[in-house]
Amino acid sequence: MDLATIVGILGAMGLIVATMLMSGSLGMFINIPSLVIVFGGSLFAVMAKFGLGQFLGAGKVAGKTFVSKSPDPAELIDEIIELADMARKGGLLSLEGKEVGNDFLQKGIQLLVDGHDPDVVKGLLTNDKNLAEERHATAATIFSSLASMAPAMGMIGTLIGLVAMLSNMDDPKSIGPAMAVALLTTLYGAILANAVCEPMADKLKLRAAEESMVKSLVIDALLAIQAGQNPRVIDGMLRTYLPEGKREVAEG
Repeated sequence: MDLATIVGILGAMGLIVATMLMSGSLGMFINIPSLVIVFGGSLFAVMAKFGLGQFLGAGKVAGKTFVSKSPDPAELIDEIIELADMARKGGLLSLEGKEVGNDFLQKGIQLLVDGHDPDVVKGLLTNDKNLAEERHATAATIFSSLASMAPAMGMIGTLIGLVAMLSNMDDPKSIGPAMAVALLTTLYGAILANAVCEPMADKLKLRAAEESMVKSLVIDALLAIQAGQNPRVIDGMLRTYLPEGKREVAEG
């Protein structure tokens, strides 16, 4: 579970709610029409920009940022070197039935065991990596679109509230509620964009980069194992994927 995503978003929302409570009753900041305009309007407007499958898929991809955590490259390298040692001593067939923690690595091992050519292995795994990058990029774009759309919908709600206020200037009692609707829609749009959607879009981009790096590491490792390279050579090659500060610790 990624605590940074959960704590970050909940912390931001918690501070906003706490500020509302210190400013008075929380009920004064709740307005159903404003919520409908901002949240409903933003979702439907963004849905119109993408396919329904892409829109719904973005929610599934985003869910992974909450419940999953990127694998530790150093631990993954250690696991790969163990596999390389097994393959060097007993051949690629010795890897059959070997359980590993990374699904992408497991898929690659099965390709090696099945005896596919290196070009086929590289092509299949690279295609898998590219498709995953496209899914993450689409999901990040959808959340970025939501972050842009929410303030726009907030402005629409503000204009609706101002029109309602100006059309009832002869009734002083209606001016306050109409102005509240106008301001709350702007507030909701800003909260949705800056406390939820924009952080989610950036996290998806970060996760996409991390996943792409890990899959590139796995592809290089599997091709090296298939070529029968020395595990020490493979280890040195894969350590280049780690930050310089962690390479020495891992090697040591």
